[in-house]
Amino acid sequence: MSPATHLVDMLLDAVCMVDEHGTFVYVSAACERIFGYTQDELIGRHILGLLHPDDIDATLLAAQRVRNGELIPHFENRYLRKDGSVVHIMWSSRWSEEDQLRIAVARDITERKQYEVMQSAVYAISEAANNAEDLNTLCSHVHQIVDRLLPVSIFSLALHDPGSGEIHFRYHGSDSNLTPTELASRTIADGKQQLFTAGDETDTTEANWLGVPLLARETAFGALVLHRQAGGATFSEEDRALLQYVSTQIATAVQRVQMQSRLQFLSHHDQLTGLPNRALLNDRLVMARSRAEREGSGIALLFLDLDRFKEINDSMGHAIGDLLLQEVASRLRSVVRAADTVARMGGDEFVLLLESITHEEDACQVAEKVCNKLNAAYHLDGHEVQCGTSIGIAVNLTPTEGSEHLLKRADQAMYRAKQQGGNRYALAE
Repeated sequence: MSPATHLVDMLLDAVCMVDEHGTFVYVSAACERIFGYTQDELIGRHILGLLHPDDIDATLLAAQRVRNGELIPHFENRYLRKDGSVVHIMWSSRWSEEDQLRIAVARDITERKQYEVMQSAVYAISEAANNAEDLNTLCSHVHQIVDRLLPVSIFSLALHDPGSGEIHFRYHGSDSNLTPTELASRTIADGKQQLFTAGDETDTTEANWLGVPLLARETAFGALVLHRQAGGATFSEEDRALLQYVSTQIATAVQRVQMQSRLQFLSHHDQLTGLPNRALLNDRLVMARSRAEREGSGIALLFLDLDRFKEINDSMGHAIGDLLLQEVASRLRSVVRAADTVARMGGDEFVLLLESITHEEDACQVAEKVCNKLNAAYHLDGHEVQCGTSIGIAVNLTPTEGSEHLLKRADQAMYRAKQQGGNRYALAE
């Protein structure tokens, strides 16, 4: 080995010489580290046999430009290593007219490219999370980004319902019907990543699973669950770090979407009972009048005011008063149909909007049921409470009457019922 050859073999970059036909005639020792082939395996081999198929045309064009005397100092393309993996190369090359050879120096920039792709993915995930309006769209977008970096056969978002204790899959990106509930539950319970190199009990194929918790104040409220096909690569430390970042971004987005949904709900619902509030009742009343006009039916409003509520609230405390209002709301829901509306106007006042009414008697029958239902004893935190209601009924069989006027008539009728002793209903005049 000549001193010059020895020095070239000490370089981290590879030196290659290719003849006019594209065949390797010389490669330095670094080629084996970069391409995975020994020097003997490369000599006499055509360069196109190593090129990534998608880069062949651009490489041939660049080679022709070098052959024509151009200097291309930083040309980038991809090659397939002996093990099948992709290596990114940056070339500096020139044509030696005297030797009729293309002389090139190849630098492995795979790590740099991977870093750039990772940074791009991190930015894209952050942007998607910040702009997400719904979880399904967000997860679908993030799934696509992650899949380009580390292909997965399952990408699922599971959320824990603290009320029921159940696990709900809000997103399940997979061709399989397999939902990894057990792994999601374990990840949420432990609040730490869960890695399995074999499938769970419902999967008979060898597989790799990873559960990544979604955390809020160090408490897991959900999990990302990913699965790689049998025979595929496992989840590396770098993969797990990326997916931890993904879970953090998704956790933030989930909390924001849930908060927006909660605020939207509270803007139209009573916080204590969960019933529609006055604003939502007005909206539904407008829609009900439109439907009634189309269908040729009527509507009715039942305005309720609880009897003795102030006395109960003052003597037994606000906590019992709140429990009573919640129980009243529950009982009212059980009386009406799904198409009807039960709303809380504030304090101890409620309104029932009944649709598809054809006779006043229809509304009166509902009012009778409400009186009986609400007059039954309440058992609240160890206390037995009795509380009836006064109801005013306003019926509009030809829905031309304005919403406010209809509500006012029902309110006036309710006061007449209360003046008559309460625990009864009265029809509006």
